[in-house]
Amino acid sequence: DDEKKICTLIAMTLNSKGYQVKEAESAENAKKKIEAFTPDVMITDIRMEGISGIELLKIVKSKYPQTEVIVMTAYSDVRTGIEAMKNGAFEYISKPFEMDELVLLVKNALEKHNLSVEVDLLRKTINPQYSLETISCCSKTMKKTLHQAKIVAKRDTTILIRGKSGTGKELIARGIHTESGRITFTPINCAAIPENLLESELFGHEKGAFTGANAQKIGLFERAGDGTIFLDEIGDISQSLQVKLLRVLQEREYIRVGGSNVLKTKARIIAATNRNLEEAVASHSFREDLYYRLNVFPILVPSLSERVEDIPGLVNQFFKKYNHVAGIDSEAMRCLTNYSWPGNVRELENCIERSVIFADNKPITLSHLPDTLTSDSPPNKKVFISIPDEGISLDEVEKSIIIQALKKAKGNKTDAAKLLGISRRAIYSKMKTHYIPG
Repeated sequence: DDEKKICTLIAMTLNSKGYQVKEAESAENAKKKIEAFTPDVMITDIRMEGISGIELLKIVKSKYPQTEVIVMTAYSDVRTGIEAMKNGAFEYISKPFEMDELVLLVKNALEKHNLSVEVDLLRKTINPQYSLETISCCSKTMKKTLHQAKIVAKRDTTILIRGKSGTGKELIARGIHTESGRITFTPINCAAIPENLLESELFGHEKGAFTGANAQKIGLFERAGDGTIFLDEIGDISQSLQVKLLRVLQEREYIRVGGSNVLKTKARIIAATNRNLEEAVASHSFREDLYYRLNVFPILVPSLSERVEDIPGLVNQFFKKYNHVAGIDSEAMRCLTNYSWPGNVRELENCIERSVIFADNKPITLSHLPDTLTSDSPPNKKVFISIPDEGISLDEVEKSIIIQALKKAKGNKTDAAKLLGISRRAIYSKMKTHYIPG
């Protein structure tokens, strides 16, 4: 800034917050200092003699694209700020402003810079952690899921990932993001944030928008840029927020809470849910128009009980993650494949991590597995059957119980198997034994 007092005041404030700051009273002087060191964040006035702040912004962004730039203007001309944003500025702020507001902008700009650096480093080291290629599977159901994910990854299409809790919906979303070539992946669990705060988290808010809004907040859609925003548990958002999200999907625009300026988003939206959205639409708890906007390209992630043949590969994958080289005996592996896994892949990983600790560099056996896997019946579910004097047919009792479970699960074999604490494969076998029609 060509006003020395403003330069000094801002530098002192940021220094007091722990930032290392260099000052320049002209764009020419700033260029020389920037060539000596590459700043993470630059704050510049717009109107200066010689090279203007806009021209300096263009120079810096062309040479150092990861440097985030905040521009200041003494004019209430929104067009100047918009011009700066179009040329790559992180944000603009009008003079006079509260110093706390500027400090918050610097904090947010620095977070974006650090994220860009981290993503760039990950790309350079070719980290395959979230690649679709690294997801272990040999089952037809999971291969179909991955095939669909690869097909849609390069497109801008909105995706709805469906599946029960613990099946790996976020892993699929991250894999799609990696394949897409986009930079920023911004996840948010819609169910984990209170309803009154979720709108502000997604869209941001203006200073004074509500009690406690002491400064402007940049929302996740704004911070995501042209990256990917992952809306997990989308089925749990409120009706009022559903309307605003529908506008984002239809018009690609939104307004900060308490604001009036319409902001555009280029972010690719991937949503996920474990809820039955069709039932939610029927009960009027989820908007039908939003459902169809989200459900452009649905991807179903199967439950682990529907892809039993993938369990050995997943086990070996978790062995590598937890540095276990001693392996597992056949009896323990058989137990893993026979279990119904109501918690899906997440439960399997937790089980392997626990077993690796107990095994202590020795092969994993039945004794190292949790009791829930090795017991004959599910935990805390004791069944008492009174046997009459004339006796009872065990086969008929088993057949009756299986039929009851199927009725309770409305014919869904996976859910019926969970009710009985057996695998999906086991219930099919027992249905065949007792001549129970499908």
